[in-house]
Amino acid sequence: MSSLKNPGPIDVQPVQASLRVSEIFYSLQGEARTAGAPTVFIRLTGCPLRCRYCDTEYAFTGGERMAVTDIIERVSNYGASLVTVTGGEPLAQKDVQTLLTGLCNAGYQVSLETGGSLDIRPVDPRVSVVLDIKTPGSGESQKNLLRNLEHIHAKDQIKFVICDRADYEWSREFLQQHKLSEICDVWFSPSFGEVDPGQMADWILQDHLPVRLQLQLHKLLWGDERGR
Repeated sequence: MSSLKNPGPIDVQPVQASLRVSEIFYSLQGEARTAGAPTVFIRLTGCPLRCRYCDTEYAFTGGERMAVTDIIERVSNYGASLVTVTGGEPLAQKDVQTLLTGLCNAGYQVSLETGGSLDIRPVDPRVSVVLDIKTPGSGESQKNLLRNLEHIHAKDQIKFVICDRADYEWSREFLQQHKLSEICDVWFSPSFGEVDPGQMADWILQDHLPVRLQLQLHKLLWGDERGR
């Protein structure tokens, strides 16, 4: 008979949710429904897309591994009520769902900026999803996950970054085909430095489109300065 004793239950500590973070900063929201409002931004590292106009390539790699609890504590230091989780592509990290729910539970008004190639179904329903529909000019339009449109609601938002007249016409047809304006706010954003905002305003008015023109306020104020 073996003389070994039963060692009893093994004390296994739960693995704490963590994310790789490129930066956390406080600024004015530059886009979408809360443009102009003081907001804390959490920029997560990594993205499966390579849009040709991307202005945050530094977030593709690197960053700092942080526990979700530490991220939320850092956010609390800024004293803001609005939080935007962005990237990169936030949904590329599985623990982002823990972060989003934790922020909502803490009482923040939370938005999620996503490139539209990954499934939004797991996102906490209290979060306002800002879904980017990739145009042909981005070089990534084939990556649009169209079934995401089935899970967009009135609290959410859809945006198109438009690089030229062909992109505008493609976006107009997409908008009408999927009846997006009946679902949520839709934004047409001229690619910075490529399309004149006044020209796009004329196109929207000529076509009587039920969309909102979006300018990147942060770029008008600070250019491409990082952390703005």
